[in-house]
Formats: sequence, structure tokens, C-alpha cells
Amino acid sequence: MARERTGNRRPARDAVEWVDEIGRPTSFPDAVAAMEAQVAAIRAGQAYERIWLVEHPPLYTAGTSARPQDLLDSNRFPVFRAGRGGQYTYHGPGQIVAYVMLDLARRNHDVRRFVRDLEEWLIVTLARFGVRGERREGRVGIWVDRGPDGRGGRREDKIAAIGVRVRRWVSFHGIALNVEPDLAHFEGIVPCGITGFGVTSLVDLGIPATMDKVLGALRPAFGQVFGRETGTGGAAA
Repeated sequence: MARERTGNRRPARDAVEWVDEIGRPTSFPDAVAAMEAQVAAIRAGQAYERIWLVEHPPLYTAGTSARPQDLLDSNRFPVFRAGRGGQYTYHGPGQIVAYVMLDLARRNHDVRRFVRDLEEWLIVTLARFGVRGERREGRVGIWVDRGPDGRGGRREDKIAAIGVRVRRWVSFHGIALNVEPDLAHFEGIVPCGITGFGVTSLVDLGIPATMDKVLGALRPAFGQVFGRETGTGGAAA
């Protein structure tokens, strides 16, 4: 992955670098190592804040609250300890993972507000495709109401996951938005430890979305929620 060399020059305080590596499968260990290095550099004032967009080969990750019984098929895909909050989730082709490395010391040291802004970022992005993404009390992520379930209740499916970690006020890990993943792959886990609900994607909802179209929506939506779209244009190499 490309790195911007800043030398002894401190990056501008309002600069957020975007690096897009969608379509080039990134191993999870490599992603964690790259995030660790970037977080340290941001903390030292030697690198821009970064939004890193990646696509992983099929795999499961376990957050710090993951329960062994929620891994239903341990032989299906590689399983990695993530170090982020949350439980088990799936990553794979057709899903956009946005690793968000921001200096929360510049944002009033407010982790709760940061997580809510991540939720809002997803909600605003989905709205650009005519999808109403919603929060649910006690359920992490963004949800879609699918209508009556035939049993007197409502069917609700999860379309995006959130899992973050903060080290010395710099965030990493982030969000995962389902564009067109193989939803059957979620059957090897209890996604985020939540039973009784399903998982969906934009394409599963009948939205003719592509990865490129969703990428094009994420960036302005970020600016709408976080107050600035970008400070520098990072690029993959």
C-alpha cells in the first residue's frame, strides 16, 4: 500500500487522506499491521489521518467480546482475533471495509460521538441509494426494516457492521458495508452475537449498486457527517 512520506513536516490538522484498495484483496494480518503503523504515525504527528478502503478475502474476525459458541463453523474460513470491540463478523468480496484512523483528540476526546458519527455516515450513504438505514438500541450496526415477518412482528436485517478500537485517542478498525457479498458466508457465525435477525446487502435489497457507486457515495457522505470530505488524496500503488 502506498505511504505518503511527510518527513519532519507535520501534516495539516484538517487533512484526511483517502486510500482506495477495493478490488485488491488485503489479508487481515497485513491490514492490522498497516493500521498499527499509521495510528502510531498519526499520534506522533507524522502522518495524515486516513480512511483506508479495502476488500478482504473471505474470513471471520473475532472482537474482544466474541463468544466461542458464536463461531458455528470454525473450518469454513480463517478466523482472526481482531483486537477491536464487538464479536464475530464476516469480511469478504463484495463488502466495503473502511478502516477509519482519526485523531479523536481533535474531536473533543468523544468516543461515543465518534461511533455515532460512524453510524450516521452509513445512514447518509445508504440514503443516497434510497435505503433507510436505522440504529437499534442494544444492537450494534445499521439495520433495515424488511416489513412484516408473517408472525405478527417485523423482519429486520443488518446491512452494515461497526467495530472500533481507540489507542491514545487515535481510532482504528471501523465499518463494513454489504454491497454484494455472498450472504451465505454469514451462516458460519452468529453475526455480532445477535440471534433472531438476518443479514442483507444493497443488492439483496434489489438496489442496482456496484462497489464503485458505493465508494462514490461514501466520500461525500463522510464530509457531510464529519465536516470535511478530505484534506489530501491518498492513492494505492
